[in-house]
Amino acid sequence: MNLEFTPEEQAFRDEVRAFIEANYPKHLGDVGLREDLSREDFLAWHKILGEKGWSVPAWPEQYGGTGWTPTQRYIWSEENARVNAVMPLPFGVSMVGPVIYTFGSEEQKAKHLPGIRSGDVWWCQGYSEPGAGSDLASLKTTAVRDGDHYVINGQKTWTTLAQYADWGFFLCRTDTDAAKPQEGISFILVDMKTPGVEVKPIKLLDGGYEVNETWLTDVRVPVENLVGEENKGWTYAKFLLAHERSGIAGVARSKRGVEKLREIAANEMVDGEPLIEDFEFARKVSQLEIDLAALEITELRTLAGEQAGKGPGPESSILKIKGTEIQQRLTELTLEAVGSYAAPYYHSIANDDGSNEYPVGPDYSAHAAETYFNMRKTSIYGGSNEIQRNIITKMILGL
Repeated sequence: MNLEFTPEEQAFRDEVRAFIEANYPKHLGDVGLREDLSREDFLAWHKILGEKGWSVPAWPEQYGGTGWTPTQRYIWSEENARVNAVMPLPFGVSMVGPVIYTFGSEEQKAKHLPGIRSGDVWWCQGYSEPGAGSDLASLKTTAVRDGDHYVINGQKTWTTLAQYADWGFFLCRTDTDAAKPQEGISFILVDMKTPGVEVKPIKLLDGGYEVNETWLTDVRVPVENLVGEENKGWTYAKFLLAHERSGIAGVARSKRGVEKLREIAANEMVDGEPLIEDFEFARKVSQLEIDLAALEITELRTLAGEQAGKGPGPESSILKIKGTEIQQRLTELTLEAVGSYAAPYYHSIANDDGSNEYPVGPDYSAHAAETYFNMRKTSIYGGSNEIQRNIITKMILGL
């Protein structure tokens, strides 16, 4: 594995940087991973990239991908992280899109892939249920065949940003008598405007409404919305999760986050000295940087494997575990750095009542607590880190 970028890759970086500087929506500023944005804000950069042909860089060229090498895709992610860009949401681009072009029918590809590329169609994920999270195979939502339709009944939870969704991809039980629970599950696409679909917001600790309960009551879905074969949905779900977990690592964004943390710690004073000069705090930041550098090398090794034709495998679990742990430590250190300025806990949603009061403290402290609380979820979604350790134990260590 060569860690040095070639002259051609350096030229590509310059091209990407120039395009972002010229075209990234200025009104989005440095909002990054904030999830209290409007639908229009979430999709603004996606639609620009769709027009450019850069919205789905990891897809095969025949389905609208860029044809970039894994190294070019890595450069692309780094340059977007550098400006803290609001990236295309993963539900269509990184999750259901690859499932459709890998396992879907030609009709499904023609119908759904263009809207994902352009950003005109918003997707949500219907996996978790109140009694089936990391133990996803125990899901209870059923899809019963009735002529040329499935009738779906059940409840999904933590359906991220479903309040904006046009379509959803759902795991449903189509064989209640299967020998193993994984063998009776199907992967079904659902138009969220179908009668019987009800989305109920869940208010989170940070005051936002990022996730929802999704109720499905006698929802009639055409049989042609089944992806692949009936009762083979677990195979497609695992394929999707491998792609999702690789993306959750968020190395490029964490690198930008560490840079910002150092800027904050250089401004915050303790006993007349910058916080970054405090030995114990500097030690924690340095350890975080070391772990992040190791994770970056692991990601680059994974990318090198992809370039050689190897798809994401159990190593995606390693990226997910370490990536999310680093993200959480980063938000903890940021909260520690801003100190008492985080205590008032200003949140933009909480000020939708028209208040003209500014947050207490410097701008960088305004969302420190909000981000800290929100990032507690990262070690749970996409399959909890405990489950990922089980996967590593079985698939890599052979235990």
